[in-house]
Amino acid sequence: MAKKTPARPRRRAARPAADEEQAASSRPSWRGMISFGLVNVPVNLYTAVKPEIHAMNYLRKEDLCPISYKKVCRATGEEVPFKDIVRGYEYREGDFVVLEEGDFEKADVKKTSAIEVELFVDEKDVPPEYIEKPYYLEPQPKAGKAYALFRDAMARSKKVGIGLFVLRDREHLVMLRPQGRAIVLIQLRFAATLRDPGELDLPGQIDVPKNQMELALELVKKFEGVFKPRDFKDTYASSLRAIIAAKAKGRPVHVRKEEAPRETEVEDIVSKLKESLSATVH
Repeated sequence: MAKKTPARPRRRAARPAADEEQAASSRPSWRGMISFGLVNVPVNLYTAVKPEIHAMNYLRKEDLCPISYKKVCRATGEEVPFKDIVRGYEYREGDFVVLEEGDFEKADVKKTSAIEVELFVDEKDVPPEYIEKPYYLEPQPKAGKAYALFRDAMARSKKVGIGLFVLRDREHLVMLRPQGRAIVLIQLRFAATLRDPGELDLPGQIDVPKNQMELALELVKKFEGVFKPRDFKDTYASSLRAIIAAKAKGRPVHVRKEEAPRETEVEDIVSKLKESLSATVH
């Protein structure tokens, strides 16, 4: 049931967070060049990811007052205005060096202003665990022809570009790939940031009974298909929105009862595989 917030002094309505996120997504995250060889193409970088559908707020339980976070001095507890905040690096305990905007550019002027394409590869050679986040690149005014040339050259050669650039004071490994009329920039992870799966307790090669493998392969075959991203919906978010709407109107929340999946015991694997094959319509 919706909980009423006690009356409090009127204040100017804040702009909805969703509107602010939408406005932010319509502004370029970065402006610079795509550089390959001696060719430089001016571009704007935009996030390709929409804002979260069900971003939550933290509230005080007793009166639903929204919680805010302030930047305070650790030594005194005083709130510090944004204009008085600088960035610094602690090079020794308690000792900091302040870094200004110009310092970040001095670290590598070229990489802060350009995406340096280092090589072109087959997209299948980029392991999926390296893929992190997608962006769109848009040509700046008068750069349309050069942009189209670079895009179409990648499409015709069936290659993607691998490069480096600096965004928000951090260097990123990226992949550039043509997608329709657009060039998509996919932020990649550096190899050093990925954990070695050898750190995990994983089974090695084991002898699987022939009948189990045949049934498992048959089940895989039954589920074969073509991946169509639009066929997959975020049903969890839809259910959560329905719960929010019901509670906001003071209505009871009706949820379909479901049980969490249980672990299949080793001795039940064959029977569960057979049950899956008979129950699955694909």
